[in-house]
Amino acid sequence: MWLWKGELAMEMKTLFSTVSQWLRQGENVVLAAIIADSGSTPRGAGARMAIASSGSLVGTIGGGALEFRVQQMALEVLENKKSGSKSFALRPDDKEGLGMMCGGDVTVCIQYISSQDDQAHKIFAYGAGLFDKNIDTWFITDITGEAEWRMGICTRDSCIGIEPGLMREKSLFTNKGVLIEISGRRYFSEPLTRAGKVYIFGGGHISQELLPLLSHLGFNCVLFDNLAEFTSKELFPDADSIILGDFNDIGTQVNITEKDYVIIMTRGHSFDYAVQLQALARMPLYIGVIGSKKKMGDVSQKLIEHGFSREDIARIHSPIGIAIKADTPSEIAVSIAAELILVRANTFT
Repeated sequence: MWLWKGELAMEMKTLFSTVSQWLRQGENVVLAAIIADSGSTPRGAGARMAIASSGSLVGTIGGGALEFRVQQMALEVLENKKSGSKSFALRPDDKEGLGMMCGGDVTVCIQYISSQDDQAHKIFAYGAGLFDKNIDTWFITDITGEAEWRMGICTRDSCIGIEPGLMREKSLFTNKGVLIEISGRRYFSEPLTRAGKVYIFGGGHISQELLPLLSHLGFNCVLFDNLAEFTSKELFPDADSIILGDFNDIGTQVNITEKDYVIIMTRGHSFDYAVQLQALARMPLYIGVIGSKKKMGDVSQKLIEHGFSREDIARIHSPIGIAIKADTPSEIAVSIAAELILVRANTFT
């Protein structure tokens, strides 16, 4: 089963930047990707690896016998310069002799990319630069004819490397990898980058545990506090940005959108409420506030007096995080991260 994961996004960032570098160095490349899976498999659709003509490798499709066999096929493709695809049954009786016990099935496409292909240079250089931007993008491969596959990157407004008309095909732009036929052509589309930042208000002990965890999971994190000692780069080296500001006027320094996540963990109830009031007005994808159910009950009445409906208030996650009996700052950080993973996985952007 394919799920968009932060770690997969981090792998894709490394893969795109590495392939871009190989192409600039004049190396031909084979890009191998799982485009379909069923049952139990080491990795699902969207997992990729790339092999350069020098033998260098980046990424993984799950390791083991499957990956070894695909590597062998990739070397053959580098020799004959012909793309192709192959299905594997990951069972002990598999005719390919993989001897794997997973019990599932995968289809792998193996795509040849020439270092003389100017379009490929543009696509991988462009893709490598997308991971630092707050934008939804999809990587799309036309696998209709194995002799010459085409690939491109699309946003909701533009495409590079592939027909712009595909922007009208909403079935391609989902939160998971899809293999689909459109007008007689077969496409594999997968999310490449996702819009949405995590705004963490308050730089205390839980935030110090939470931010590096979220960053590792592929979330872009912004730390906001009103004290200099809680807004140092040394304290939050993984933050995309750090803001020293006023909790009572966050709008002058951040622009929270409907695709963003807001986590409120300041040092006092009054600051928590001030940020909550401002954030709720912007209707972000997620709002989580640390504290008890009693605290939320008290705050709810105040929010109603400010004009918010009970439906608006019901969107707030408080107590924050998934209930795993977390106690320490690091455990609470895990529970919050788990809740954000769930929200992200369930969200169609």
